[in-house]
Amino acid sequence: MTSNYSRPALVCNSQSGSHDDAVLAEIVETCRAAGSPLSAVFELPDGDIPDAAELIRQNIDLLIVWTGDGTINAAATRAAGWTGAILPLPGGTLNLLSKALHGDRPAPDILTDALQGKGRRRPIPTIRSDDGDAFITIVAGPATRWAEVRETMRQDGLIEASRAAPDALDAMLNAPGVAVAGRGRSYPAVILTPTAEGIRADGILTEGTADVLRHGLAWLGGDFRDGPSEKIVEGETIILESAAPISLEYDGELGETTSPARFELGTSAVDFVATA
Repeated sequence: MTSNYSRPALVCNSQSGSHDDAVLAEIVETCRAAGSPLSAVFELPDGDIPDAAELIRQNIDLLIVWTGDGTINAAATRAAGWTGAILPLPGGTLNLLSKALHGDRPAPDILTDALQGKGRRRPIPTIRSDDGDAFITIVAGPATRWAEVRETMRQDGLIEASRAAPDALDAMLNAPGVAVAGRGRSYPAVILTPTAEGIRADGILTEGTADVLRHGLAWLGGDFRDGPSEKIVEGETIILESAAPISLEYDGELGETTSPARFELGTSAVDFVATA
């Protein structure tokens, strides 16, 4: 097999809860079998995510990022100005960007297709704001407290997570909500998703006990976007408003911004490889 890339490199996190030495070995072997052994491995947390200058210095043409969405975001941001391509592989909790580009598939299968030239490289739509860029989604509003519960469950177990859940539930039901400017209704969270046509804004619904339960399960056990929601609007610019500072989750990383907050459609400064 002849690889479509000659000098791939890997970013991984050996301390991640999703790290698997067997999968790592498969990634290494897949590159070797394709005639393109890994030219470099950037291993977190002890190592650093390479920037464009480092990738150019080492003549890397494919950056394989086998981590969660937050680290993929950081890698793509640091690689701006580099002419290679990024291949996200599922190596985190939700793996939303990998699923969007490849479907729900094992990392070695995705890598094999990419190295065989079965993928397409292209920039992807992003969301830009004063607080940073998102490559897959932004969740804005008090319901993001469930992300903290999810992280507690991942690190400390179900018992500790159950102690944090009541505060998340209270915030989702009672804290000041978030509204799209000019649309009136407030929601416990607004989900922003970049698409080729614009930023899609969806408001999560908590109109009964069943809705609340479904949202809790969606946040804790899988894709938070699986909870009940409704489309609000789609456009190149979305402005969010709230009576309180707006809690945010950018590609899995938590933050906060002031109200009103402006979000604009953008395009990634580096190409991604998609195999789906």
